[in-house]
Order: sequence, then C-alpha cells, then structure tokens
Amino acid sequence: MLSHEQNEILTRVGKGTPMGNTMRRYWHPIALSTELPQPDGDPIRAKLLGETFVVFRDSNGKVGVMDELCLHRGASMALGRVEDGGIRCLYHGWKFDVSGKLLETPNHADPRVKERLHAKAYPVREQSGLIWTYIGPKEHEPVFREYAYDKVPSGQRILFKLVVKANYLQMWEGGTDSSHVSILHSNVTRPGWLAESGGAPPVNDMVNPAWDDMSPQLEIENTGFGFHYVGKRKSAQPGQSNIRLVPLFMPTGRIIEFPDFYTTVFDTPLDDETTASYLIDASDTRPLNLEDRLTRSGLREERFFKDSHFMASWDNQFHQDRQAMREKRSWSGFHGITQEDAVISTSMGPIYDRTTEHLVAADAAIVRLRQRLLDSVRLCESGQRPIGVDLHDLTQMRGFDKNIQEDESWKPHAAYHLEHYPVKD
Repeated sequence: MLSHEQNEILTRVGKGTPMGNTMRRYWHPIALSTELPQPDGDPIRAKLLGETFVVFRDSNGKVGVMDELCLHRGASMALGRVEDGGIRCLYHGWKFDVSGKLLETPNHADPRVKERLHAKAYPVREQSGLIWTYIGPKEHEPVFREYAYDKVPSGQRILFKLVVKANYLQMWEGGTDSSHVSILHSNVTRPGWLAESGGAPPVNDMVNPAWDDMSPQLEIENTGFGFHYVGKRKSAQPGQSNIRLVPLFMPTGRIIEFPDFYTTVFDTPLDDETTASYLIDASDTRPLNLEDRLTRSGLREERFFKDSHFMASWDNQFHQDRQAMREKRSWSGFHGITQEDAVISTSMGPIYDRTTEHLVAADAAIVRLRQRLLDSVRLCESGQRPIGVDLHDLTQMRGFDKNIQEDESWKPHAAYHLEHYPVKD
C-alpha cells in the first residue's frame, strides 16, 4: 500500500512536479508518423506531460514540435496553415519553421523582430513510424534510443496508438501484472476456461497450458533499464516449469513476448488523467497485419476505438455483454486483450487511489515498478541521472516464454540483460 504522498508523486506528471521533472529527462513518443502522412498537411494538436503542442510536417518532410500558442498573441498554431517550409498562424500570419525560427511577420514590417524572437521548438526524431520529442532541459537532453523492433523489416512491424482516460500508471501497472493474464483474458489465454465454456480463441497462438496456473511465482531482478521479472507457472510437461520474462524499462515501457512476435508498449502520459499507449508489434520471422491485430485486440468496432481513442466508458457500461457471460461464452463480457485492459484501467477512475489497496505476492512486480519510479525521482531530485536515461542501444532488451526444468534457475536464461545493461543506480 502506498501513502497518499507517494501516490501523488507517482501519478502527477505536470511541469514542476517530481515525476513530471523526471519524465521530462527522457524522450517520449508524441504522434504516429501516419498522423502526419504528407508534407504541408494538416497540423495536429498533441498533449504530453500536461503540456500542449502543435506537431506538423513541413514541405520538406521534416517534423516540427512547438508550443501550441503563437508567441505573438497566443492563438493556437494547431489552427494554422502549413506551407512553404513552415507553419503560419492564422491570426496575424506570423510564420515559423520547424526549429522555431520566425520567418515572416506580415503585420510588422521591421525585420528586427524576426531576429529578436524565436518560438519554443523541441528536438524531434522520427523512427519506425513514431514521432518522438524531448521537452526537458536542453542541457540534459539524453541520447536517442534504439529498440529491438527498429531492427525488424518494416513489413514485419505494425503499430497503433490507444488513448485512454486513465492515468499512465494504471495502464503500465496493468501491463506489468502477470496474474491477471490468465484470469481477465481467459477467453484468449486459458485452455481450462475454453474447455469449460466450449469456446475457441479467435487466435490460438496465445493459448498455453501454463496459463491454467493462475497463481504464478514472481522473481524479480533490477537492471540498468529498470527491471525484469519472470512469472513461473506449472507446465503441462512433467518435471518442467513455464517461465515468462518481462522487461520493464524507464520511463514508461514494457515488452511482452508471444510465440512468434513481441509487443513493445510505451504508456505515455498526456496529462494526469489521460494516457496514449503506443503499441509496436514486431516479428523476427513473419509479416504482420494491422487489421488482424486490431481485430484480435477488440478494437475494430467504432464503439470501442475511433481515431485512436478508446470510446467505451461508464456512460455506456463499457458495452459489456452480460448475456455472453451468463452463457459462459465470455469470461469478461468483452472481447480482446487490449479492449479488456483498457476497460479495467478506465473503470478505476482517472487516478486510482492506491492507499486503499491490499496487495498480495502476485503483485510483486507492481511493487517493484513503483519502487523503480520513485528511485528515478530520487536520483533526479538529487542532481543525478534517472534510471536508464543514458542507454542508447536497447536492441538487446527482449523477453521470452519457455519451459525449463523445475529445479533449474531462470537467471542464466536472462543473463544477457545484466551483461548489456548492468545496474548503476
């Protein structure tokens, strides 16, 4: 159980807050490349860590991220015209390039104002379909990271964004929680439930006999990027255990391993009560299809997912199918892992009060996640570098799902993480 003060530190990400200051020391995704599909297209208004920005692609294809409001009279630049190498405010025509340089001031002929003023623009990187920005102190700008999915051919990688009305930590903790997978997601993962209900999973490559063990033993190890843990379950094979390694990396990331692909997730705080989860699926062996992924995630229907936003809420009872639950056609009354996760996180309210919870052994990874976040805040406040902020090459960070002998240690199988990313904090 956390104290009220700790819960406030962990969940508040605005400018000047302890977690907000810490989060601003890292690069964050702010948009999908597909949201800016062509040069001189429409700009987008985007939030990140409680601040609002305009993001646009100029006529040369370069992306700019700037403070939303024009430095002249405060009109929103997200309403502006993107043209001829920059973005122009509608109000008085002031025009800026992606670096924030003031190019034109139609209502003021004196050229000296263009030399004196400069809009606040931020570093930008575009990589593997994501647009990233850094909005922290210039003197602390870290190296830009590379992930395992960056090494995969583009046809073997898909990505999408899910905006949910819930604090980032609710989403991240949900993704950290191992024991819920074979309970909440019974219709997709747990063979015992599927046999009892007479159902069949929509895609059967996620069903594993080990998921019938709903009380995994968790073992955890700190790493240079944050930590990793294994969920150890009984295997259907005599004398063996199933182990699933999950990396959790600062400031908002995790990797979930599946039989022939893996998902990297960034649960990015837009503000205290809204999260954009960026999900990148990558496979070392086969092409991936976005439509198939959205279908299996339960996000093909507009009542659940529209323009990247999760639409279900208490106002519509989350569209829960109680009849399917009564008939044992569905465990949860929902369909798809991502849909179920979003419903649960949203159901808690915008910011969950962790002072009222009662944790058990299966929650050990959630406890460690909070500890590592608080460690990062402590380091930042003491003038040191937050956890993992200087790591450039994260391509060796991967999980696994395999069987080992019951008396065998899992640590040698995960030793590559500590070899590449030793603990420094």
